[in-house]
Amino acid sequence: MISFAPAALLAFAVGDLPAVNALLNATATVLLVAGYALIKRRRETAHRNTMLAAFGVSAAFLACYLTYHLSPGNAMKKFTGPPPVSYFYYAILISHIFLAAAVPFLAAATIYLGLRDRRVAHRRLAQWTFPIWLYVSVTGVVIYLMLYHLYPSSPGAAIIEILNQRCV
Repeated sequence: MISFAPAALLAFAVGDLPAVNALLNATATVLLVAGYALIKRRRETAHRNTMLAAFGVSAAFLACYLTYHLSPGNAMKKFTGPPPVSYFYYAILISHIFLAAAVPFLAAATIYLGLRDRRVAHRRLAQWTFPIWLYVSVTGVVIYLMLYHLYPSSPGAAIIEILNQRCV
């Protein structure tokens, strides 16, 4: 049988999902900012389409996140940064988790009101939804970078260590 799947998809593994999640969060961030800029320019159709794309990207993130964390052997990673940095990391992580739990509900309700042309209620809720959703998207990328690249659990792979070695 002939396979039509690109080789990159065949090489994909559950272990790659944290990077995919960061990319999805970064994409959601760009779409959210673009959607905000579009509505400020009164481009309502483009705003609607962009915000629906942001919601779709965030839904894909949630599916990938759950797939990764529900797969065997993919428990939460321990942060390995030094104490001053770890305080910052955990402050971001805790706020991210609590706000991320609210985003699907806030976003769905805001989208519903917008699609029903209930503009006053849509704008009122969007004033809360947008900054929370944006914060969650940005901090998702920050958490990924800190956990997997700045202070990874595998020794010698941290960007901080590489930069320190070059400065010595």
